[in-house]
Amino acid sequence: MESLDWTFFVGLALIPLAGLFSAIDSALSTVSVARVEELEREGRMGARRLRRAIESRPQYINLCVLLYTICLVAAAVQVVTFFEDLVDHSIWGIILGVAVMSALAFIVAGVGPRNLGRQHAYSISLATALPMQILGIVLRPIVRILIVLGNALTPGKGFRNGPFTGEIELLEIVDLARERGVVAEDESRMIQSVFELDQTSAREIMTPRTEIVWIESDKTIAQVLRLAVRSGHSRIPVIGDSVDDVVGVAYLRDLVAAATGSSDSYASAEQTLVSSVMKPVYFEPDSKRADNLLAEMQRQRNHLAVLIDEYGGVAGLVSIEDVLEEIVGEIVDEHDATEVAPIEELEDGGYRLSSRLSLAEVSDLFDVEFDEETTEEADTVAGLLAYELGRVPLPGTRVKAAGVVFLAEGGTDRRGRIRVSTVRAYKLEPEPATDEENPHD
Repeated sequence: MESLDWTFFVGLALIPLAGLFSAIDSALSTVSVARVEELEREGRMGARRLRRAIESRPQYINLCVLLYTICLVAAAVQVVTFFEDLVDHSIWGIILGVAVMSALAFIVAGVGPRNLGRQHAYSISLATALPMQILGIVLRPIVRILIVLGNALTPGKGFRNGPFTGEIELLEIVDLARERGVVAEDESRMIQSVFELDQTSAREIMTPRTEIVWIESDKTIAQVLRLAVRSGHSRIPVIGDSVDDVVGVAYLRDLVAAATGSSDSYASAEQTLVSSVMKPVYFEPDSKRADNLLAEMQRQRNHLAVLIDEYGGVAGLVSIEDVLEEIVGEIVDEHDATEVAPIEELEDGGYRLSSRLSLAEVSDLFDVEFDEETTEEADTVAGLLAYELGRVPLPGTRVKAAGVVFLAEGGTDRRGRIRVSTVRAYKLEPEPATDEENPHD
């Protein structure tokens, strides 16, 4: 019995030891590389060892899990054996031992230490960096063998460093940092957006084909300059026979340089074709993921890409700013209008419509029907204006379709480009029949 009592107390001592490894696990999962590097620059003791440890964070977290498991299993054997012997090897002794062990493991080795690990992540990590490095060197072969066995027993692709770290865990840490006020709401959203880039296709962020401002290759530099000033674009696609035949891109800086290089440059710009200063165009499939597109544009040092659909036609246009806005969000300054309501009733009996309002909603609003050809070519109010005009609409454009008059409104956006954001719409009253038109009445 004396020997049994001694092993029982050893088992009890293993429970807080398991709690220590649980706290280290929680602390290592919480600390950030940037903060540790700052501590190292400040000369904090143990910071250099901790930086080396978090460079191999998955290995040390796996080590903590292994040691935590060993301590708990050993403690459980001793505690359950003690209670079983205490009640004369009865089943009730086993039940009592399991109940006591479960409570101690949950409180002493689980919730409490993990909370302490998160609350004092840096102090715990700094203090335990050296002993964990030593244990890591000693037990590294065992940890690697167990990871290989674990991967072999689970279907699918295994994990070289075990399954205890990854994107989900990182996002959970970001959420925790936001809840504690360490990371601001907008910073948290930007981090989330970075991870979502690989789930976003270029098609989702492009400027649609109907909204592209382009110019023909047989136009002069002066004509392109005037279009650039009017539209607010600094990069304008140059087309050949059709919109699907994009032959280059005219950059405003090149146009200005060609028109102002010498005293007679502007006169020459009235005669020189834009094809002489345009740059090669960069094509990408519209299905390409935004993160890959951003990396490719950075590698190519290109700020603009023409997107091609599955049939080989031009689907739209995407700039590097469009991709970056997926991360940082829309940049609204004091000149930008507030969010536009889809439908706003005006005092004069008309409506102010969002340029992206669907034609189906316009049909319901005015009780009209657009012809089949129109609905096949256009889905929105902006698309309708572009289809009827045969070009990109600008503010002030007036179009009549299906008994409704549309008047484009807009202004400059955050980058100084002229955009149609809203459209005023009025239903035309049917003309009354005259006596001359109805001679038999």
